[in-house]
Amino acid sequence: MTDAAIWPTEIKVHKDRRALTIAFEDGASFNLPAELLRVESPSAEVQGHSPADRQLVAGKREVRIDEAIPVGNYAVRLIFDDGHSTGIFTWDLLHTLGREQEMRWTRYLQELASKNLSRDAPGAVRRH
Repeated sequence: MTDAAIWPTEIKVHKDRRALTIAFEDGASFNLPAELLRVESPSAEVQGHSPADRQLVAGKREVRIDEAIPVGNYAVRLIFDDGHSTGIFTWDLLHTLGREQEMRWTRYLQELASKNLSRDAPGAVRRH
């Protein structure tokens, strides 16, 4: 699919700011956790300039979405409460993240474990 083929019909940041719900014209609808969006940010800070440069982002269990800002008619910029604001999420990317959510989440947890890293920020107290 191309960016032009995928159009959202609804985008909503949850009240607790812990997830983004996005529905598409093709009938697909996804609830994307803020943590997944943060660690999969398309920004150069996270993805680097090549696959070898990709950064594993740890300590984001409690991250929240402060704002979702439209970018033209093709994307949304997500502003996270940890200050990260450089990722522009195209409709195609959000659709892909939704379809691949389970696989990407599993990969993320495996990468954290392999590097002995945690989803919790250093010194964080877990909220329930």
